[in-house]
Amino acid sequence: MTRYALTGARIFDGDGWHDNHALVVDGERVEAVAPLTAVPPGIKRVELDGGALVPGFVDLQVNGGGGVMLNDRQDAQAIATICRAHAPFGTTALLATLITDTREITAATVEAGADAARKKVPGFLGLHLEGPHLSVARKGAHDPKLIRPLEDADQAFLIEARGRLPYLLTTVAPESATPARIGTLVEAGIVVSLGHSDTSFVSARAGAEAGASMVTHLFNAMSQLGNREPGMVGAALGVGALSAGLIADGIHVDPATIGIALRAKVGPGRIFLVTDAMASIGTDMTEFTLNGRSVFRKDGRLTLADGTLAGADLDMISAVRFMHRVIGMELAEALRMAALYPARAMGIAATHGRFGQGTRADAVHLSETLEVRSVRIGGEVVYAG
Repeated sequence: MTRYALTGARIFDGDGWHDNHALVVDGERVEAVAPLTAVPPGIKRVELDGGALVPGFVDLQVNGGGGVMLNDRQDAQAIATICRAHAPFGTTALLATLITDTREITAATVEAGADAARKKVPGFLGLHLEGPHLSVARKGAHDPKLIRPLEDADQAFLIEARGRLPYLLTTVAPESATPARIGTLVEAGIVVSLGHSDTSFVSARAGAEAGASMVTHLFNAMSQLGNREPGMVGAALGVGALSAGLIADGIHVDPATIGIALRAKVGPGRIFLVTDAMASIGTDMTEFTLNGRSVFRKDGRLTLADGTLAGADLDMISAVRFMHRVIGMELAEALRMAALYPARAMGIAATHGRFGQGTRADAVHLSETLEVRSVRIGGEVVYAG
């Protein structure tokens, strides 16, 4: 099926809603969002049973899924398993994320990402290297023995890796990466996010002025907003050039805090949804390992033995429902936070996170109760519930 029209559902194109319209798909791309009366004659129609057809979700922080952690397995098959695990929850493009690890594991991850790109693994967008150039003071679940400053060899490695990957995001702390190094990485086409940092507002702003454009999991593992020191949270909210990922599960950030942050955020940067998902997604597993340490799954939480949060037991459609039902956000804006805003943050909104002529035909069919009915990546059905 190379050219067809999806009908029978309301369509959200990333901007607004369309009733009595069809999503016309030609191969891997969207041809048009067209009134039903304007659908080309003779084209095959695929009738959906109500609900909503929305752009596929874009998740920029996915550590694992389907029983696999990228830290444990670095090959294209592992990345494919992670992508398949997240597809039933509406994620059609993700950055496979490596949590701080050894040089050898990091190099193997880049090789796996390059191989996954060559093999065109459905849903694989690129890599997110979260560390090791962080702050031990805000290490979270990262192994402090593996955290280190960003030096010449690391900079060269990241630049070479960018040349082998479709997209590369890296999280660094200003304490471990100078503005000059951040600027060099950005000039090489790497998206730089600030995170796992105890830095000051001024230092975080300097990182943004050097080219950093994101903040990793807002409020978590960073200096907080204070009356005399705004910290990294203050920079994330007050510096317009910064977008910020948010783990919307009610565990990592209190709902009241989320509401305050949304009202306070200065644009054009936006707060967008990430899952920070671990191996547990798509499985019934109750325990797995990270850097040789046990992570326990209970009541929606993932923790180390000492109670430290270790990633999230969260998928994207659950995050959308949380924003809509708990935070009270309009559904359209919750959907933008899951698709359009992360696509903009990565500089890929020309092709991802929305429907328009020439965008990828990555689409999610949702029921009236926001259950995922089906998912298409590049026009092909990858999940049918």
